[in-house]
Amino acid sequence: MEYKVSPSMLASDYSRLADELKKCENGGADLIHLDVMDGHFVPNISIGAPVIKAMKRVCEVPFDIHLMISEPLKYIEDFVDAGADIISFHVECDSDVSETIDKILSCGCKAALAVKPNTPIETVYPYLDRLSMVLVMTVEPGFGGQSFMEGVMPKITELRRKCPELDIQVDGGINTQTVKIAREAGANVFVAGSAVFKSDDPARTIQELKN
Repeated sequence: MEYKVSPSMLASDYSRLADELKKCENGGADLIHLDVMDGHFVPNISIGAPVIKAMKRVCEVPFDIHLMISEPLKYIEDFVDAGADIISFHVECDSDVSETIDKILSCGCKAALAVKPNTPIETVYPYLDRLSMVLVMTVEPGFGGQSFMEGVMPKITELRRKCPELDIQVDGGINTQTVKIAREAGANVFVAGSAVFKSDDPARTIQELKN
């Protein structure tokens, strides 16, 4: 099992994005996690495709884009064009899930499904044969800096039992302590925002999370 760390740019200093991306790249990050929020699916608004496209020009680490938006199908081409390597969208969204996965794959990008803490993990099962990853939220989506919800772990364990080779990502409240709980449950891709960007030594923190 390969363990990966995907620093969440939501916790970075947006006035110094190029420097923050370089910090992740030099620190050995496996992915860059980019949260896209529309103010409708979640009660917050963040960056969009134009900003991500600019970021891609100064970073070689693969972009892991998490769409927290109501109608992801409408915007897949925009985010692929912006530089997405893998696109996660929510099974709870308003777009047709199967059609959205097909659109991502047809654009040459990897597809992933995300589930909120209270959504049964079984909702992703019909689509597993087309997914590269499942993102299990360990906080309610929409805001950074929330506390890790350990009660979500049985969902991860169940999914790992069903799919031994699948990348299972956790997002929310991940730090050098909670990462151990998520890893024991079966997760192998860890989104970390505050833990990385508020660290005195981000490179060391990334390696601690990975190891």
